[in-house]
Amino acid sequence: MTINCAGNLIDLSKPKIMGILNITPDSFFSGSRTENKDAVLRKAEKMLKEEADFLDIGGYSSRPGAGDISVEAEIKRVIPVVELLLKNFPEALLSIDTFRSKVAEGSIAAGAHIINDISGGNLDKNMMPVIAKYQVPYIMMHMKGTPKTMKELNQYQNMLQEIIYYFSEKIKQARLAGINDLIIDPGFGFAKNIAQNFELLSQLELFQMLELPILAGISRKSIIYKTFKTSAENALNGTTVLNTLCLQKGANILRVHDVKEAVECVKLVAQIKK
Repeated sequence: MTINCAGNLIDLSKPKIMGILNITPDSFFSGSRTENKDAVLRKAEKMLKEEADFLDIGGYSSRPGAGDISVEAEIKRVIPVVELLLKNFPEALLSIDTFRSKVAEGSIAAGAHIINDISGGNLDKNMMPVIAKYQVPYIMMHMKGTPKTMKELNQYQNMLQEIIYYFSEKIKQARLAGINDLIIDPGFGFAKNIAQNFELLSQLELFQMLELPILAGISRKSIIYKTFKTSAENALNGTTVLNTLCLQKGANILRVHDVKEAVECVKLVAQIKK
């Protein structure tokens, strides 16, 4: 359960926290948006002080029904932020949330350490070769379709079986490409309705059979706020509850908007396990 980030071995047997740094104007949670350099630096500094292990930079909104932007526009959003963060926080470990190989390659060249791909290579056939070339850790998420179409693609014969089969195929593909460090993300909210998200959470421990680190990204998502008929802005308490369950079911990384609360989850669950 270790990954190699720029020559540093990161032990994921103790769960880690990935802070979400959105540089988009339309992410589903308005509190995660950072639209200028000062806001980026303030948010990054806060997350790092709160003990975030990774910062996940996203320049393309993957919320259901989100609009498309060009590769060039995404690069113009992401690369300057990578350079800005590494100049100000040289020890920070940066993940790039993209499904485009050109964005991934440019970000790695600028100093990014991890690529977080919502499509597991399905939306860009050059993604896995780029990851293999640079040997950075690769997060592969389960999704069907695209952010625009995924909401209508939540039909399954046996959802858990299909997702595990998807990952077995993706792992094989990644290993054949020569990728060493893999992390799987079951994809809460992606091509899954509310009931399916709860089913996925209830069986999250099954993914340990794949013998890879598991990332859980459930922070402030509709599984929480639609259950309570509220909004993402009011979903922090529910996020903490579900993050705790994810940890108990084997999650190795929590991808979150609220770092301090997630770090507290990790510390408290560690006490229970002693």
